[in-house]
Amino acid sequence: MNNLPLGDISLEVFLRDFWQKKPLLIRNAFPDFVPPVSAEEIAGLALEEEIESRLIIQSDDGSDWQLKHGPFTEELFTTLPEKNWTLLVQSVDHWIPEASEFVSQFNFIPSWRLDDLMISYAADGGGVGPHYDNYDVFLVQASGTRRWEVGGIFGEDSPRRSDTPVMILPEWQPEECWDLQPGDMLYLPPRVGHNGYGVGEDCMTYSIGFRAPSHQEIFEGLATHVATQAKSEDRYSDPELVTQSNAGQITDDALNKVREILNSYLDQPELLAKWFGQFMTEPKNPEHSLNQDSEVEIDHISALLAEGLPVCRTEGSRLAFHQLEGKLLLFYDGEVITCSEGQAELAQQICSALYIEMVEPSPENIQLLATLLEQGSIYFPED
Repeated sequence: MNNLPLGDISLEVFLRDFWQKKPLLIRNAFPDFVPPVSAEEIAGLALEEEIESRLIIQSDDGSDWQLKHGPFTEELFTTLPEKNWTLLVQSVDHWIPEASEFVSQFNFIPSWRLDDLMISYAADGGGVGPHYDNYDVFLVQASGTRRWEVGGIFGEDSPRRSDTPVMILPEWQPEECWDLQPGDMLYLPPRVGHNGYGVGEDCMTYSIGFRAPSHQEIFEGLATHVATQAKSEDRYSDPELVTQSNAGQITDDALNKVREILNSYLDQPELLAKWFGQFMTEPKNPEHSLNQDSEVEIDHISALLAEGLPVCRTEGSRLAFHQLEGKLLLFYDGEVITCSEGQAELAQQICSALYIEMVEPSPENIQLLATLLEQGSIYFPED
């Protein structure tokens, strides 16, 4: 047994045999599970303009699907049918501390891979139809019962219905089927087909998804970053040019020069690390920030530390670090700083914990806290 939500399976076995390989059903992954966020709170979040929410309603025979985007009104909820609808609210962990604490239990996967916690509430028969995702997801049943059908590997070339506002796989043929009860969890790797729908009333499911940037996003992001580093004088050159039988030919030597140019940037470890760290910590909801309009007072931080107040990571804030040639790069919500030797321990603690109860009030630590406070990446409870 272990204290991870993996049942009797060790983390080593999970990563070796299941992670990005095949689905895994874990019964009672969270014994005596008490949802940290209620259905009423989910409905309340769906009323807020800054929170992404969707409502999907389907006909009894599955021939018609409606998709509505929030924010919604309380009056709308009173007009919903008794069956075949589901409400989905994104990034719940970015708004509710208890939800963020729940998600922290999945830190056995690198935290910079985490996307968000989506919570769905479904009436009897409600779901989003058979589909696939391009990312890993853990599906935790919070209340009620949801039936999950799973089967097949799909991609962008797979057939899909063209008459629905959501992506639905036609002629769905599941290979396995399970009813999940509160505390049960299903892990699904990318591109595995699945279909989940409520069985009875009060069906609430927590979906913990992980970021998986496409190669297109990586190429575009890196190219944009490299372009800002290059100087206008850095150009293609060929001082050893030799005669050619045909002036229109692009030779292998020319292509090798282009390859050398590209490799000259990729072979800079710090350039690549800084870009990737900033890229993977860009905030999903930048509007949800405690960003200060003015500089944080150093004396004020010292006073708060003297009072014994913990340092809390802002819900939804993304932090990570990378050790490179004896120095530590700290990434925080799309920004990067090089930490001093005296700041390295605190930087790593902030990346791994939701809050730190005691911080050594050294000048270096206080300066690091000031930087993160101004960005809105951390806060003191009194704020």
